[in-house]
Amino acid sequence: MAATLFPADAAERHRPAGMPAAEWLARIELAACYRVFFARGWSEEIFNHITLRVPGPEHSYLINPFGLHYGEVTAKNLVRVGLDGQPLHDTAYGVNRAGFVIHSAIHAARPDAHCIVHTHDSFGLAVACKAAELAMDNFYTAFLDGRIAYHDFEGVTTSTDEQPRLVASLGDKAVLILRNHGLLVAEASVPAMFYWYYVLQRACHVQALAHAMPGATLPLSAEARAQSSQNVQDSDPQGDLFPKVFHAAVRRAGITLDSLVS
Repeated sequence: MAATLFPADAAERHRPAGMPAAEWLARIELAACYRVFFARGWSEEIFNHITLRVPGPEHSYLINPFGLHYGEVTAKNLVRVGLDGQPLHDTAYGVNRAGFVIHSAIHAARPDAHCIVHTHDSFGLAVACKAAELAMDNFYTAFLDGRIAYHDFEGVTTSTDEQPRLVASLGDKAVLILRNHGLLVAEASVPAMFYWYYVLQRACHVQALAHAMPGATLPLSAEARAQSSQNVQDSDPQGDLFPKVFHAAVRRAGITLDSLVS
């Protein structure tokens, strides 16, 4: 499969005048990701965010326009913001400043965190409300062994005072369970973020079902967890598992380039 989500020449035909090609491709990819989340029911009305760093020397990021649901996000109406959450161009839409407090803290502290998602998915939030950590007792949690950090709930995240503690909780991990709050994944690309969010969401969903059934659950051995988490990408001999999974999700949702570039 090609490395790009859609043919480059087709995407180029729709690029707005004056917009760098790298930013335009990033906008298309991120808009497609929002549509996938919408199709899978992983969105929360007009809230929560998926942010993506814009290629280039500036520290600027793309975020959903506040007031639109995920199914209405397009490559053109995504808002480019700085680390302060303020738009860097003329736009008819605002930005949910409260939500961007989380994203801006991690983007600023982690140069490798190019794409960040935070959700209130029901199964993830249910697991986040449990006193115990994510249980290492199903197929998907095995992939996440050693990858998860936790952050205690301090109230609605509207204050920058919490940012240093949030960053410290995440450390060098890519997955953060915000206790009593929801899920977060910070990764190097949209496809990598999507893959690990998918795994995390499935782990929480299966746990919610399994732990609701009578009887004890079977824990995973340390050896099985280590093997699974270390070799999760070995199933793809071509070495591009993350794009394969993400591109397939876009196709499954019936998302076309024309639907994203308006």
